[in-house]
Amino acid sequence: MHSSSLSPRVIACIAATWFVWGSTYLVIKFALVGFPPFFLMGTRFVLAGILLFGFSLWHGTRLPSVSEWVSATVIGALMLGGGMGATAYAELTIGSGLVVAFIAISPLLITLANLPFGIKPKPLELVGIGLGVIGVLLLTQGTSYRASLPGLLAICIGCVGWTLGTVLSQRSLRLAPGTMGFASEMICGGVVLLCISAFSGEHWSLKVPIGAWAAWVYLVVFGSLIAFNAYMYLIGKVSSGIASSYTFVNPLIALGLGVTLGQESITASEWRAVAVIFAGLILLLSARRTRQMS
Repeated sequence: MHSSSLSPRVIACIAATWFVWGSTYLVIKFALVGFPPFFLMGTRFVLAGILLFGFSLWHGTRLPSVSEWVSATVIGALMLGGGMGATAYAELTIGSGLVVAFIAISPLLITLANLPFGIKPKPLELVGIGLGVIGVLLLTQGTSYRASLPGLLAICIGCVGWTLGTVLSQRSLRLAPGTMGFASEMICGGVVLLCISAFSGEHWSLKVPIGAWAAWVYLVVFGSLIAFNAYMYLIGKVSSGIASSYTFVNPLIALGLGVTLGQESITASEWRAVAVIFAGLILLLSARRTRQMS
């Protein structure tokens, strides 16, 4: 069911996906002061998943089937283990604003990943994809990315993991219905992240600065529980264009917060690359809206 009216609850959910998700990238950087990246993201998603799992059981939701747990493991490993874990690792050496600017090409990658399923992009979508690729190539020539090859490789892995997980969840792998599905995905993805943390030799310690703890709590409560569930509410209540509007807003908020609160430096050439990526994203989503209306 899609409603054309923007109720106060819908507006609050839109604000959550815009501002909370947009702020999490800088908050991750603050949390990395005290936590190693994979341990940070693993504990975040495991706790959020357990809380959501308990909430779902309290409201009488059935437990996931074996096949749904398998789907949750695969999707969680790709989207959270690969996508979010690699993002946090990249932020060790690259500014949060520039990381999310790179991530902005994910909708372009998802369009390409849908080709094997017979969904062919329109000419305007192809132009948007081309602009996005050019923008990313320009962005990687900037000072930040050229100074950190591991960070660049990590964010590439993150984008691919998020894209594959998204497409598989839409086309072949089915999660349990409602909040139980997302709870199982967060639990499985968090466990995968903790396994990566252990195998990579990260040092686990709870003796971290209070600021890092505050950032971790913010990621669990606001980033994983509130904003994520707000997005799922929007999917069922408004058009896909409104629900996915965070795609435009998150990078702008992340860049603004990174430059101001995070005191990150972004060169003029990097700003131009970001502008090219946004132009491609606008063309892509405009073409999608035209396709849906036709």
